[in-house]
Amino acid sequence: MSKKWISVLIPVISIILGLIVGAIVMLATGFNPIDGYIALWNGVFGDSYNLGETIRAITPYVFAGLAVAFAFRTGMFNIGVEGQLIMGWLAAAYVGYAWDLPNGIHAAVAIIAAAVAGGLWAFIPGLLKAKLQVHEVIVTIMMNYIALHVANATINYLSDGKEKTETIKESASLTSNFLGELTDFSRLHWGFVIALAAVIVMWFILQKTTRGYELKAVGFNKNAAEYSGMNVKKNIILAMVISGAFAGLGGAMEALGTFGNIMKMTAFSGIGFDGIAVALLGANQPFGVLLGAILFGSLKNGGLNMPNEAGIPDEIVSIVIALIVFFVASGYIIQLVLTKMGKKNKKNNKNVKGEE
Repeated sequence: MSKKWISVLIPVISIILGLIVGAIVMLATGFNPIDGYIALWNGVFGDSYNLGETIRAITPYVFAGLAVAFAFRTGMFNIGVEGQLIMGWLAAAYVGYAWDLPNGIHAAVAIIAAAVAGGLWAFIPGLLKAKLQVHEVIVTIMMNYIALHVANATINYLSDGKEKTETIKESASLTSNFLGELTDFSRLHWGFVIALAAVIVMWFILQKTTRGYELKAVGFNKNAAEYSGMNVKKNIILAMVISGAFAGLGGAMEALGTFGNIMKMTAFSGIGFDGIAVALLGANQPFGVLLGAILFGSLKNGGLNMPNEAGIPDEIVSIVIALIVFFVASGYIIQLVLTKMGKKNKKNNKNVKGEE
């Protein structure tokens, strides 16, 4: 069996195993897995409203997954996507309500502001990594907490002590009457189109540009890249900035599409941390991340229907997702089994030919 087919089969098998073990968990806790999965399906595809909400839920996961995957492809482990997303969310919300710009231009400027904010927040760990060899995992984790409290303090200042900022102006909004009517007035917005464009942009950068080749080369072997004349420190910083920009765009989708503002947070949104799982499911490939985000967002949104329709706690969905991620993380074992099966089939075919 070729490596290409094995890489495709690993996530598929992982999903199937996750669903099977999830069904066993439901049975063990006294719930009917058939009813549970039917409710999950209806929560995703049951009607136009649920479908619209599912696509809306998928959108920020695409950006979070791309942020993690881009950093990983360039040799970095960005655990700070959550903080970068929060800063992008804050920047987009501020530009969205405080600035007066024409329709279209206003939304574009707010989106750019979010990307810049996320990129700048990721610039700090990138700089520390490049100049002082400070491990990016430690710095990015700490930057998440700093972002959370900085955002809350800024919201408190901008809103005169209120719990959230003012609602963004209509000129900055990504919502659409057309999409609302099409999906029975769900919160679906044009962010999903931007997410699809971001997938193509990441693919183009990594596969079709000289800079993308340098970024991957530095991530693969820093010493070899430096020996060949590449500026390793510059590429490390650039990789983190681009990763942070993707995360910031995810925040913009929440500010300009789903909520129309930003409110004080007592805890993290979780989207940035879930992006790690999305990137893992997508094997850190742009289009794989898209598929991983579709799965993750569908499970998250569809799971909200399980308590109402089947009486199953939504925590079961978290267990199913965790099981899927677990099996993906254990992909080496699945790969080993598939490889051995492939070798065994080849051996059997040779024996059959020999007997003939």
